[in-house]
Amino acid sequence: MDDLNEQIRLHSAGATVRHTSDFEDLLSYNNVDELSQEFIDTWAAPFYMKIGETDDSWVSQLIQANDTITKDVVVKLLGDFDWRTRQTGAFFAAIKNATDLTDIIGIHLLKSEVCYAGKTYAYAFVSFNTHKSIDYLDQYLTYYLSKPDLWFDQLYAMEALTYLDKINNTNLTSKHSDNWIKFIANKPYWDKNITTNRLESHLAIIEKVRLKS
Repeated sequence: MDDLNEQIRLHSAGATVRHTSDFEDLLSYNNVDELSQEFIDTWAAPFYMKIGETDDSWVSQLIQANDTITKDVVVKLLGDFDWRTRQTGAFFAAIKNATDLTDIIGIHLLKSEVCYAGKTYAYAFVSFNTHKSIDYLDQYLTYYLSKPDLWFDQLYAMEALTYLDKINNTNLTSKHSDNWIKFIANKPYWDKNITTNRLESHLAIIEKVRLKS
């Protein structure tokens, strides 16, 4: 029964696909203590389902919260083993331009321990636009595009690198183009063309909140 309860807990946290990878030896950042329900109700519950929205009320909510989002809050969110908190932590890291948290987010991305959060990791790295954040995206694509049975966050990483190529006048995505086509061969509803409109809307929200801080 204990094992069943643990399986249920992991599934709820977002560990829906168990897999091994070349990144097993990387050490994920994890909190020593579990987050209190009060902390989750304050810093995750009001935000995680709205990430990706673009309406004015969402922007106002973020601007209002921004002054009280501390480094400690962001790190605790990233250190919790749950897609809701990790996604929120990565989004807050982007708003705060917390590039010093790149390795925490990058290892989470590479290990892909929970679902749903990878998109926000990738988009946060676009907002950072540093050599290290770009390298994590490149590593992710190099490995996970070679795994067509793992339907993870390859699309979002491709969007991220495509947009970074556009604003940095680079051509990093080209090395992944052939593998992208091979990766989507068994995914009839995935579009081979990469667009960045969704990403750019997300970045616009981050920029609005940053400018008001």
